[in-house]
Amino acid sequence: MELLSPRHRWTALLALAFGGVAVGLTEFVAMGLLPDIARGLLPADYAASSTDAVAKAGWMITAYALGVVVGAPLIAALTARVPRKKLVLGLLVLFVVGTIGSAVAPTFGLVLVARFIAALPHGAYFGAAGLLAATLMGPGNEARGFAAVLSGLTAANVVGVPLITKLGQATDWRVAYLVIAGVFALTLLAVALTVPEVKAAESGSPRNEFEALRRPQVWLVAATAAIGFAGFFAVDSYIAPITTDVTGLSSGTVPWVLVAVGLGMTVGNALGGWFADRDLRRAMLIGFPAMIAAIVFFGLAASTTIGLFTGAFLIGATSLFLGPTMQARLITVAPKAQLMGAALNQSAMNIANSLGAALGGLVIARGFGYVAPAWVGVALGIIGLALAAISFALDPKPHLNPTPTPDQPNPTPTPDNSHPALQ
Repeated sequence: MELLSPRHRWTALLALAFGGVAVGLTEFVAMGLLPDIARGLLPADYAASSTDAVAKAGWMITAYALGVVVGAPLIAALTARVPRKKLVLGLLVLFVVGTIGSAVAPTFGLVLVARFIAALPHGAYFGAAGLLAATLMGPGNEARGFAAVLSGLTAANVVGVPLITKLGQATDWRVAYLVIAGVFALTLLAVALTVPEVKAAESGSPRNEFEALRRPQVWLVAATAAIGFAGFFAVDSYIAPITTDVTGLSSGTVPWVLVAVGLGMTVGNALGGWFADRDLRRAMLIGFPAMIAAIVFFGLAASTTIGLFTGAFLIGATSLFLGPTMQARLITVAPKAQLMGAALNQSAMNIANSLGAALGGLVIARGFGYVAPAWVGVALGIIGLALAAISFALDPKPHLNPTPTPDQPNPTPTPDNSHPALQ
């Protein structure tokens, strides 16, 4: 890679992070526009029962999550030898096509297909862009590189999603998705102009990427992310009814609570990337107890306004503290399949989204109230912590070479929580 000036480096990082903003928009805007989508795409169903129509429109979210789960490992394996910048540009083209398709598809079925297509590059984008950012930031800053790209996703939740949601409500939900496609197109142009060429990892190959799926540690770490992060989604999925029915605030307060979550995510993401680069093991084993404590606080204090906003911020911060940490950990346990390791984290996150929301909804349906998902989140966080501890316990133990003879160099211990060099 060519030597970059600090200004050029940070401009390139900003371009990659802007892609994270666009991904956040295309993933989360649907949640706020479901009634509008149901009214526009399913008019007969909506006239008969608005509740049933909105629930049916929710398949758009499911289709997207399924696309992420399928696309992340598949694209990671098939593009292992593709230079990183070329791969990112190709993924952004697919985002543009899928998002435009979502906006112009005439029927509900075709919209679902378009949402699935738009989701396919999601995991691979965060993997490839994260590896690019890590390379730009240099050795020892791998997790901070991933955090830089993820910062776009957190920024989308703080500012972009509320703005695009309001635009869609004021005009048409299709207009919202056309604007999101425009954001992807701008990202494509910015990456093309600012990001330098970076070759693929020399060890990268479809065989090596698929081989990573045969490593028990890869599945164990992916399960840690899927189950542990489900604790966050169990609570976050029901922030709106908690705000109105438990705390007793107006529905107009809900966006501000979401902003508190987003601000927490932004802070936690930055701290997690910094901490993970210094001690990955400690970052994970501190992050999970912190998340569990934040959810407990939320469950106990959400009935008050101060408790609601403080708890929302803390849950966002502690959960996203683990984001770059889990990303770096997956790469560590799949050193010859870095793109697969990075992409699998996004698949795990979408499984966590579905699992947390489903389990939270289950306890609400059983009559335990809107705060009950918090205790589900605590249980899921504890399981995640236990899986993380087991994963580290199964790591190969570092060993020292025998005492060197005078003609041998002094050996250097190999730490078991360091990151592999990124190509």
